[in-house]
Amino acid sequence: MKKILINQSKLSGSVTLSGAKNSALRMLAASILTSQPIKLFNYPSTLLDAKIHVDMLKVLGKQCFIEGDTISITEIGQTNANLLWNKRSIRNSLLILGALTARYGHASVPLPGGCKLGDRKYDLHVNLLQQLGAEVVEKDNQLITFVKNKKLRGADIHLPIRSTGATENGLLCGCLAEGITRIWNPHIRPEILDLIQLLRKMGAKITVYGQEHIEITGVSELHDAVHRVIPDNMEAITWVIAACITEGDIEIIDFPYDDLQSVMIHLESAGGKFYNNKGSLIVRGSNCYPLEVATGPHPGINSDIQPLLAAWAVKAKGRSTITDLRFPGRYNYIKEMSKLGVTYNINGDMLSIDGSGGDIAGASVEALDLRAGAALSLCGLIAEGETVISNAWQIERGYVDFVDKLQSLGGSTSYVD
Repeated sequence: MKKILINQSKLSGSVTLSGAKNSALRMLAASILTSQPIKLFNYPSTLLDAKIHVDMLKVLGKQCFIEGDTISITEIGQTNANLLWNKRSIRNSLLILGALTARYGHASVPLPGGCKLGDRKYDLHVNLLQQLGAEVVEKDNQLITFVKNKKLRGADIHLPIRSTGATENGLLCGCLAEGITRIWNPHIRPEILDLIQLLRKMGAKITVYGQEHIEITGVSELHDAVHRVIPDNMEAITWVIAACITEGDIEIIDFPYDDLQSVMIHLESAGGKFYNNKGSLIVRGSNCYPLEVATGPHPGINSDIQPLLAAWAVKAKGRSTITDLRFPGRYNYIKEMSKLGVTYNINGDMLSIDGSGGDIAGASVEALDLRAGAALSLCGLIAEGETVISNAWQIERGYVDFVDKLQSLGGSTSYVD
């Protein structure tokens, strides 16, 4: 079990963003929809969740060849629709279930894993598959589907909330379903649009009607495609906050500014100094002022970002408030931050942090999930003394070469046993 050791550091230099985890994993699931080759560039191959997903594809009968940041997925011989897996599962197993069901008319996958973010169940996915004509049962820690005529049927899917995962599953299933599938109240965000671009290259017929609905006309089969994964906006925001709170100076290459306008406006209002530079963003550390933010569907502030904003709040002088109506259970990380000396209060869905200007002290803390681990790392960069983060593998689930990139920017950090 790796640990990350971090000491107070001022970051400066240049960093290039890797491919987006939340795009790449969905595209791996999309490769199941066809027997023809899929090639992805800017693919974050070293992510732990990506490695698990690739191993799952291999169990299903796919062949995956990785060279640098490129992955080629091919299929030789018979593949199967039953994912026999006894290792750590990932949330993306729900999309594997949808893709397998759409292609084969039946499937079996392990119950989903991933970050435990409050009451994060999978009923939306089950309801979606049922509305498209599949029977779904849970047995022996497996989700199992069966379609009587082996072909899903198009339907109007009305999502009660703007769910990213359910929107993605609706897209995957609708591509090969008979007739027209409409997803009402979808979550239109950059990673969804990136997945749609790949599916269109594969021959899918998809029309997006803004935030109102997505229409998918089913086709009999999909074919090969080549696609470049978009830059990871979560990594982008991590480096933005790292530069600001350490009073550093970082150029972020391939910065997806258009995808992050809401959070960037808040950070600029709270003292951030940003300069666009033809495809990159220059971030110069300055005073961090308190924030008052609430998470919401894109183009609002993604719930994934709020633990990182908590690190900003620690650096600011004064009280910041973060409201997360979707995953209030995600505030568990603040108990770990309190070990560094962070003062906070939770009132219902709202987290208040009394920022001390970064006057915190290093301690031993635990990464409870992916973004919590990244947020604790940010706090470690401004804490006096040594911070040791256990369960560091959580960070590796979503950041490519996290420690190496920190070191290249002047961060005093390393792995320890």
